[in-house]
Amino acid sequence: MRHPQLSIIILLTAFLGGCSSTETVFHERFFALGTLIEVSIYGADPTLAARASEQLEQELLTMQSSWHAWQPGALASTNEQLAGMQPFTPDPSILPLLQEAGHLSQLSRGLFNPVIGKLVALWGFHDNPLPVGTLPDTDAIATLVAQAPATDDVSFTGTRLVNRNPAVSYDLGAFAKGYAIDRAIERLREFGIENAIVNAGGDLRAIGQHGDRSWRIGIRQPRQSGILASIEIDGDTSVFTSGDYERFFEVDGKRYHHIIDPRSGYPADQTISVTVVHDNATTADAAATALFVAGPEDWVEIARSMHIGLVMLIDANGVIHMNPAMQSRIRFEPDNTAEIRLSEPLS
Repeated sequence: MRHPQLSIIILLTAFLGGCSSTETVFHERFFALGTLIEVSIYGADPTLAARASEQLEQELLTMQSSWHAWQPGALASTNEQLAGMQPFTPDPSILPLLQEAGHLSQLSRGLFNPVIGKLVALWGFHDNPLPVGTLPDTDAIATLVAQAPATDDVSFTGTRLVNRNPAVSYDLGAFAKGYAIDRAIERLREFGIENAIVNAGGDLRAIGQHGDRSWRIGIRQPRQSGILASIEIDGDTSVFTSGDYERFFEVDGKRYHHIIDPRSGYPADQTISVTVVHDNATTADAAATALFVAGPEDWVEIARSMHIGLVMLIDANGVIHMNPAMQSRIRFEPDNTAEIRLSEPLS
């Protein structure tokens, strides 16, 4: 699981400014999924809110253990069995996760690829950093790229899996956080909570309302401190950002980050960050990665394929790309001087 710097900042002054003196605001923080989780619940009984938050913490920690690609757990065990190239039945708790990952990978035309775990590990992003100043072996990269692992290589027959490609290895780091946030929101609703935010390391989903104002979310500058822009959200909305500043190392002054282009085997280098707004956190998380890899030339096509309606992409030259619907929602800080390029409408 990745542990990014905060890409998205909840501007609490806007929240609290819309709060009456009789409203109850519950706020809790804990560490899970490799990042800081913030749970904010509005208008609920404090005892109920505390109980719900405590259960979320335990469930998210269980997910972290189960979904970890390289530490003992259900996903690591699945990867071991996939390598055996024989039919098997994985832990039933992760089957829905793997199936949804495959569906979103197909929609993204393989740019969100959850089975390139061996490539991610080769780059040292499985808690196995490369020696300082070194890069992965180019022949090893070329071999994995030629094998072209894809979710289509894994067949689901009921609860049994069959793998046809020895290069397949699941790494759900570009997807599991969104999936976990969606499950967390479902759990809050089971508690009768309808007004809340679950924020995982800067990526979030908000439900319900907060006072008489929209919730205002700040999007950070990708290469410096401070806020680039903000967006107001109502109802049930997820905001996710992928950036090259989240996990990276440098060799000879060049940045190598964890968002790998499965077509080349190297970190995608045409994008600095992508912000996606969508009603579903799972989709938003996968789409942010896919659009980052797609880059400034192809992001529109992939956004349409994934049914994404609100996107802001910052390319390697600092140019901001967005669709008209996103432009109508986002508010840049007064000191923003970056060039803005509008795409055709996405729908």
